[in-house]
Amino acid sequence: MRDEFRADLHIVSQLLVDMAEGVRSAMRQATRALLTADRQAAETVIERDAEIDDLYRHVEERVCDLLARQAPVASDLRAMITALHVAADLERMGDLADHVAKTALRRHPSPAVPAELRQIFTDMAAIADRMAEKIGSVLAKPDADIAAELDRDDDAMDELHKHLFGVLLGDDWPYGVETAIDATLLGRFYERFADHAVNAGEHVVYLITGETAASPS
Repeated sequence: MRDEFRADLHIVSQLLVDMAEGVRSAMRQATRALLTADRQAAETVIERDAEIDDLYRHVEERVCDLLARQAPVASDLRAMITALHVAADLERMGDLADHVAKTALRRHPSPAVPAELRQIFTDMAAIADRMAEKIGSVLAKPDADIAAELDRDDDAMDELHKHLFGVLLGDDWPYGVETAIDATLLGRFYERFADHAVNAGEHVVYLITGETAASPS
């Protein structure tokens, strides 16, 4: 029974790694669609969002089955709880990439981001990609130190988010309200993507240490 449980747990872990890789790829393609008006990239992200949703359902089903059959306790129960929380965060990250792609598609054939904002979104996308890569890494090989780095990455994302608002609210903003609204929502999508990556990292820290982010060190 123990070997069977470990085998099932490994499958759950691999599903989470697959989800992390999927959301990283999705946000990469969504960003390309956003910055270059790549219609095919946007459509690919939208079509493949269902694959991430399917992986999420598979994680839920396997975890629920393991809880019912094995009644895990201690670290094994912690692993099950962590898997559910991380899967939920990854699923939401996939949705946020989908939102970016839909914004790009709605503006096609014109780029959704004006020239003045391209560097900000390029930098936000680079941070999002780095965070998604770290989540995949710590899910494949749990590492509390790497997971903790996500907080610093998120701080950098927050700074860019603030800078974006500074540009949008500037007196010399030339593109009107509609473009400003699109940019505001896009900034929020990237910022929330980072927040969910931080959440996933905190769950991994909990898995390793048994302490929540609010727990005393």
